[in-house]
Amino acid sequence: MTNPKILGDDASLPPASTKGGWLNDLNRARAAGPFLAAHPAPGTGPSTTAVHAGTHDDPRTGAVGTPIYQASTFVLNEGQYRSVEDGFARDRFIYSRYGNPSQWAVQEKLAALEGAESAIVFSSGMAAITSTVLALMDKGAHVVASSDLYGGTFNLFNQEFPTLGMSCTMVDSYDFDAIEAAIQPNTQMLYFEAITNPLLKVIDIPRLAEIAKRRNVRLVVDATFAPPVAMRTLDHGVDVVIHSASKYLNGHSDLIAGVAAGPRKLIDMIWPRLLNYGGSLDPHACFLLERGLKTLAVRMRAHEESALALAEFLESHPRVQKVFYPFLPSHPDYDTASRLLKNGTGNVTFFIEGGDAAAMRLVDALNIPKQATSLGGVESLISLPFNTSQATFTAKQRADVGIDPGCVRLSVGIEDAADLIADFDQALTAIYPAKEAAHA
Repeated sequence: MTNPKILGDDASLPPASTKGGWLNDLNRARAAGPFLAAHPAPGTGPSTTAVHAGTHDDPRTGAVGTPIYQASTFVLNEGQYRSVEDGFARDRFIYSRYGNPSQWAVQEKLAALEGAESAIVFSSGMAAITSTVLALMDKGAHVVASSDLYGGTFNLFNQEFPTLGMSCTMVDSYDFDAIEAAIQPNTQMLYFEAITNPLLKVIDIPRLAEIAKRRNVRLVVDATFAPPVAMRTLDHGVDVVIHSASKYLNGHSDLIAGVAAGPRKLIDMIWPRLLNYGGSLDPHACFLLERGLKTLAVRMRAHEESALALAEFLESHPRVQKVFYPFLPSHPDYDTASRLLKNGTGNVTFFIEGGDAAAMRLVDALNIPKQATSLGGVESLISLPFNTSQATFTAKQRADVGIDPGCVRLSVGIEDAADLIADFDQALTAIYPAKEAAHA
């Protein structure tokens, strides 16, 4: 490297330094990024991109891999001062809440995976959601959203929005006529999830994008359950894609993080909210996330292989009433999943006879899955919506969204499918001893 100093993105110039009268040019645009250096991954495949994009060998020692820049602040010079004065402070290192080399490295990898111009990492998925939504909406604005959102997003729209002079209409994500009918003159955003929790509805995002474009509103999609090796959400007409990076992107159940990715123009609008709300990601957490991302493609293949095999076993079991997995032909969205998803997930939701009491006995009888919330880790995690994610719902509210008694939410890890099947077989036999003995 010719310049061992890493001061910011040299490809980015302030408006006054851009030739051609930048301020008066309606076609003006910032370069993609900011990035530490222009060095595209040596290939286009998902695994190659996951391993190499954004990763920087240490310029001083030659150590392989991005160092952890555990610093709160950076030495200032004329370039940094000018970046503040001329409005391109996001492209220089000033203070780690504004940007840090560790953040930039993992942001570059995430942008490459999503096919985005720019990305920002946050201290949590909710920080990413809140910053993105509030950056792209005005006071008095309205959002149309799915009726079966993640609980934190649901609370943002129903508890925080009224205090901010904003409003939300929630609709069935399958009912596109209702979605369009819900758009009001002050609607500025459609907000949906690529795959819902816990019933794993696979949303027809291209149809949403067509509505959003025709009605001149932005489309923001939470694709936590569909990471970019499964679906590059932006390719389907989405304006900004959000992930809880704590899940599949990191994949090791050891950090909390979020990301928003999209066009540089929109991500630049979201960045000031990151500063105002203080949701920046710590450099060490950035290191962990970048490390986790390197194995994203191989982990997702392992998730799919084990999840599909286990889903097929559960679907054939006499005590399992129904199974939801997007790549099962019995799934109501199988055709949509086959069209949009390149890779299945590790999420399987199923219902067993005997209701929630039987489901409690099942999770206690299992040896491999750990009873815990979250998803997307290398270890299998299992939980029951009635006492975790939908614990605040009444029985009727759960029934209204399809969460009947006996519902089990499983995040299949990368364990061998044969071991998982054997564990579920013994657990189901243990909680239904009489019938299973006769069945054997």
